[in-house]
Amino acid sequence: MKIYNTLNDLLNSFPTGPPDGITLEIQSAYMKAWLYIHGFHSENGEHRALYPRIMVAVSGGADSDIVLDLIERIGHPQSEVRYVFYETGMEFEATRRHLAYLENRYGIQIERVRAATPVPLGVRKYGIPLLSKRTSDYICRLQRHGFQWEDAPLKDLMQKYPRCQSALRWWCNEWGDGSQMNIRRHRWLREFMTEHPPDFPVSDGCCTGAKKASARRVVRDFQPDLNIQGLRKAEKGARAAVYKTCFDSDIGGPDLYRPIFWFRRADKEAYDRVFGIVHSDCYTVYGLTRTGCACCPFGRDFEAELNAAREYEPKLYNAAVRVFGPSYAYTRAYRAYARARERETAQ
Repeated sequence: MKIYNTLNDLLNSFPTGPPDGITLEIQSAYMKAWLYIHGFHSENGEHRALYPRIMVAVSGGADSDIVLDLIERIGHPQSEVRYVFYETGMEFEATRRHLAYLENRYGIQIERVRAATPVPLGVRKYGIPLLSKRTSDYICRLQRHGFQWEDAPLKDLMQKYPRCQSALRWWCNEWGDGSQMNIRRHRWLREFMTEHPPDFPVSDGCCTGAKKASARRVVRDFQPDLNIQGLRKAEKGARAAVYKTCFDSDIGGPDLYRPIFWFRRADKEAYDRVFGIVHSDCYTVYGLTRTGCACCPFGRDFEAELNAAREYEPKLYNAAVRVFGPSYAYTRAYRAYARARERETAQ
């Protein structure tokens, strides 16, 4: 891959305009990334890289593919770039094959970091993920306080469970009208849980042990100046909602940079087309639209991942059912209940 000496030379090498060129957002992403990765400051009369040590999380997913390509296409002659893949204990073999492909295509090394607490162990230790991280966290808090899934006013519940106020506000839809932090975000869930309380421990703790704790360990050892992530605002997940811009300065820790934060689907498609990005078999063969912790119940379309695993990677499928089985069953029962209630109210 050719490395250019100036940003103008790099941008001039790209085709522009429809139907085969880069979009304005792609151009903007390259300009910002060049500033952060090639930026420098003067120290004792010498030019030094703005960020000498850069850490990049590589997931093997489609967004991650673009971020990696962008970084290698820009080049980083003055900085040490460390690519890291966090092994959660629940990965598609297709993802592992894709990591090897990326290493070969770009001539890089992607460090495989074993989870501080692999997902299967984290589930046994903390509880099983259900529906979403926020929902699982609130259910976990209520379970710890012996909540009886009561249909009662918030005032009465706070007197009975005084040390669980945040979760009780979620349960009683008291986070404000239209708030995504209310249980009504999952329509009919409160009614379903009142009639069918979960009989298994629920938690989002497996994410902390499998990824967050592992990432903190790498940051502690490598001490990067810049942490690059392939997160997009258009994902509209809990992670994307936390951030408002593509860059955050962190006093006492690495700055955070999300090069494709503003990319939409059209930008991704254009990038893939112009730069010949090849994604993993999870997308091109299995037909999935996302990858991550394989078959995670937090995925809205976990059924598609389960079906793909059953067909292409049966060992993974069996493992997922063993680890997440109660959550799958409960989610299916809740969704069936919600459909039935919707039909009732429509009549």
